[in-house]
Amino acid sequence: MKGYALLLLFFVSFSAYAQQTINNYKYVMVPERFSFSKEDNQYNLNSVAQSLLEEKGFSVYSDKTAIPKEIADNRCNALVAEVTQKKNLFVTNLTLILKDCQGNIVFKSKEGKSREKEFAASYNLALRDAFTSLNDVPYSYTGPVQATASVDSTPAAITTAAATPVTVTTVTPVYPVTVPAAVTDTKQAAGTLYAQATANGYQLIDTSPKIVLTLFKTSAQDYFIANNGAAHGIVLKVNGEWQFEYYRDNKLVAEKLQIKF
Repeated sequence: MKGYALLLLFFVSFSAYAQQTINNYKYVMVPERFSFSKEDNQYNLNSVAQSLLEEKGFSVYSDKTAIPKEIADNRCNALVAEVTQKKNLFVTNLTLILKDCQGNIVFKSKEGKSREKEFAASYNLALRDAFTSLNDVPYSYTGPVQATASVDSTPAAITTAAATPVTVTTVTPVYPVTVPAAVTDTKQAAGTLYAQATANGYQLIDTSPKIVLTLFKTSAQDYFIANNGAAHGIVLKVNGEWQFEYYRDNKLVAEKLQIKF
């Protein structure tokens, strides 16, 4: 009987652990320095990680910021973010890991990679690539898992959002024969922008890293709807070169771009 009780307790504990997901956590702690870094927030990686986790919906804190009472009273109420590096001479490899207070891995991303030679850009692109795995995992805070004293053999019901029917309208692009508008202002490229894939196109980031331009795919190849926050226009290839065209004060402006996809 004693052996059976211990076995039952083991399965209850294992069941509670197995159900731990990111949905059980509202908070994430991000360290000021990752284990492979030589200084705090090197290459702005820790700030980028915090920003991406906040975009996911977490409340994110570091040891140098004021933390809520829920974490101060019990560190197990928060996940701890780690970013690990796999050494490689030509490729930057970074992996995102979210652990609970006992060191158990609740989430582990794919290995984000970048072959850029410039360190800041390479590390940031690799980190953002690793974070794309987190985009594939739905997140909605449900509260911590509570272990129960009994084992229910009935499979738990999985609630999923009902799929909303989507009506897809195919629009055949019509390109009227017109005389191209005259460009009144041409700006040279300020530096290389790195394209990062999104659900509907790309976001172009510089080495800061900062999102400089957001591109949305269209039905035409090498033709994107573009937005930089201040101006809306298009990005297209002209004579083999990328450029961002938009109107300012009723005048057509063209900014040349150096994009690395």
